[in-house]
Amino acid sequence: MKKLLKAFLILLVIVLVVVGGYIAYLFIAYHRIPDNQKLEATHESPVALEKETPYRAMTFNIGYGAYPPSYSFFMDGGEKSRADSKSVVEKNMRGIVDTTEEIDPTIAFYQEVDEAADRSYHVDEVNWLSNHLLGYNSIYGRNYDSPYLFYPFTQPIGKSKSGLVTMSKGELTDSKRYSLPIETNINKFFDLDRAFTVTKTPVKEGNELVSINVHLSAYTKDKSIQAAQLDTLFDVMEQEYQDGNYVLVGGDFNHDVLGNSPDVFNTSQKRYSWNQPFPKEDLPKGFDIPLGKLAKEKIPSSRMLNEPYNKDTANVSLIDGFIVSDNIAVKSIHVKDEQFQFSDHNPVYLNFELE
Repeated sequence: MKKLLKAFLILLVIVLVVVGGYIAYLFIAYHRIPDNQKLEATHESPVALEKETPYRAMTFNIGYGAYPPSYSFFMDGGEKSRADSKSVVEKNMRGIVDTTEEIDPTIAFYQEVDEAADRSYHVDEVNWLSNHLLGYNSIYGRNYDSPYLFYPFTQPIGKSKSGLVTMSKGELTDSKRYSLPIETNINKFFDLDRAFTVTKTPVKEGNELVSINVHLSAYTKDKSIQAAQLDTLFDVMEQEYQDGNYVLVGGDFNHDVLGNSPDVFNTSQKRYSWNQPFPKEDLPKGFDIPLGKLAKEKIPSSRMLNEPYNKDTANVSLIDGFIVSDNIAVKSIHVKDEQFQFSDHNPVYLNFELE
C-alpha cells in the first residue's frame, strides 16, 4: 500500500507540474497584436473607381476551409475541432475561389482566413486567395496569433495564425488594422483576439472609398464587450464619413442583421451569443444596414455547427452583411445559396454605386 500511495503521489505531482506548466505557457505566450498596425497591400493592375458606376462587394466567412456540410464543431455542441484532412481544406478553398469568380465582386471581404494553423493543416489560405484570384489587390490583417490550445483533449485545436483578407480591383493606398475590445479573463483563450481592417481606395473626382472588413466576437457572453466592439467600429466609420469618404463595411457581425431571423427561417427562438439582434438604433447618423429582399428570399448566411448540415433541421441565421454610408447607392443585396458546401457561411453580395 505504501508503494502504491507513493506511486500515486508521484503521478499526481507530475500531472500538477504538467498542467501548471501548460497554464503558465498559455499566459506567457499570450499576446495581443498591436493596435493601429499599418498593413502592406499587394499591387496588381488596379481599376480606377468612378462615381455612378455599378460595382459589387462580397463578404464571405470561409471558416478556415474546414467546414463541409458533414462537419460539426465542438464549441457549438458538435464533435470536431480540426478539419478532417488537408485535402478537405484544399477542396473547400477551391470551392471558395470558384464561388468568388462566379459572383465576380469588385471588392471581397473574407473572414477566418488561416495563415498557418494546426486546425487547417497549415494550408496558407492567405496566399491561396491571392494566388488563385487574379486581377485583385489584397491586404491581410491578422486577427490573432494563438498559442497552442490543448482543447478539446481528444483533438486539440492547436496553434493558429488567422485573420481578415480584403481583395479589390481598385487601388489600395492606405490600410490599417485596428484592435477590438475583448474579454481579459480566461475567456480570451476561447474567443481569441479580434480586429478589423480599414483600407482606402481613391475615387476619380472624389474622395476615397473606405472598405472596412470586420469579424466580431462570437462566443463572448459579456454584452458590454459586444457593445464596446461596436462602439470602436462605429467611431472609425463615423470619422471617415465626416472626412467626406464613402464608407463600406463588410463582414461577419455575429449579430442577427434581420433582427427576426428565427421567424424568417422558422428555427429555434433561442438566442445565442452570436445571433442577438443587431442594434441598428446605435448606428451613427448617415449609416444603414441594407436588407433589400433578404427576408423574402429566405437564404441564410450562416448555420449552427452543432450537427452536420441538414436543410430541414439546421439552426440557420443571417449574421453576415454590410453597413453603408448614405453616399453609397445600394441597388440590391443577396445571399448566394451555396448550401454551405465550402464553409458554415454562405457569401453575401451587394450591388452599389458611389453617388
